[in-house]
Amino acid sequence: MRWLIGVLINAVLFMALAGYFHESFQLTGFTAALEASFLLSILNLLVRPILILFTLPATILTLGLFLFVINAITLELTDALMGAAFEIKGFGMALLVAIIMSIVNLIIQKTILEPSKHRKK
Repeated sequence: MRWLIGVLINAVLFMALAGYFHESFQLTGFTAALEASFLLSILNLLVRPILILFTLPATILTLGLFLFVINAITLELTDALMGAAFEIKGFGMALLVAIIMSIVNLIIQKTILEPSKHRKK
């Protein structure tokens, strides 16, 4: 259930970012945002650990900031696999989207998801 909520949150984030950065980040609709979010979660499950392992020295040297680059790479992979329904123009835009998504997901997790988890006990 938590994974599905994460997919929905990322889809809404994709829609918001596509509206804000309409020239550099484009979606054909909410269905494309859901598909891209689902595909991104699969890539984060399968490809991201391999990328982290291969880039571990760079990640350690940058004190973890290189993880944003890895997130941008997975966004670029999502762009390549989705075709025209999900377009990110350039690696810089992918990096900016990755940073924004990471910050927003952290805020949502700390303010909404974790407090509701503690209330259930």
